[in-house]
Amino acid sequence: MSGTETLVPYLKGKEKKEEQPTIIVDSREASASPKIVKGLRETGANVRVELLQKGDYVLSDVCAVERKTVKDFVYTLTRRYLFEQLFTLKEIYPKPIVLLEGYLPVIYKFTRIQPAAVWGAMFALAKNGIPMVHTTSYKETVDFLYTAARQEQLVEKRRVVVHPVKKFTSLADAQLFFVASLPQIGREKALAILKCYQTPMNAMLNVDTWAKHVHGLGPKTVQKVKKVLYTVFEG
Repeated sequence: MSGTETLVPYLKGKEKKEEQPTIIVDSREASASPKIVKGLRETGANVRVELLQKGDYVLSDVCAVERKTVKDFVYTLTRRYLFEQLFTLKEIYPKPIVLLEGYLPVIYKFTRIQPAAVWGAMFALAKNGIPMVHTTSYKETVDFLYTAARQEQLVEKRRVVVHPVKKFTSLADAQLFFVASLPQIGREKALAILKCYQTPMNAMLNVDTWAKHVHGLGPKTVQKVKKVLYTVFEG
């Protein structure tokens, strides 16, 4: 702990009611987890919903939180993009946190991945400076986020800043990012799409054939992508 840290903000009767932290929530996370957003507002936090390039919750200029349920965490391990996602987050926010929500012993009931792989992933993240916090419910998640935001902003006196993802180092990176940003695509599927269709434009023109030619893509995903591509913008 640094010299500026103290437990005073957590003691009843010691806080100023007008001082409340601001928490920036990714718009997709807000839609998926409305109870967390509602809970944060009920605690008194100032919640701002924005489309974030990385992270689910921004607590300060150096700290962002990536929230995953236990099942999501295991799923990302099978898809092999967890580390890439979190290491990119660490490049933008020096002190990222992974918030793992849910009943952790459920990992012993999965058949596709061994529990040792889950523990190994946790160890690898911690060793690389990405700590993990475990909560058992959305209510505990709300309490943690609010407390952490208060610590960052009211005790450490840090500002809340959304950092953009660093510029692409190559044309291929830009192409991957463009395709991966579509609903339920991600980097792995974007790579498969580009390998199949060669260019992003060709992929967009032939979106109706994705489910037939790209492994792992189904009709439901294609419909969600088409909805984004063909819906009139109302900004």
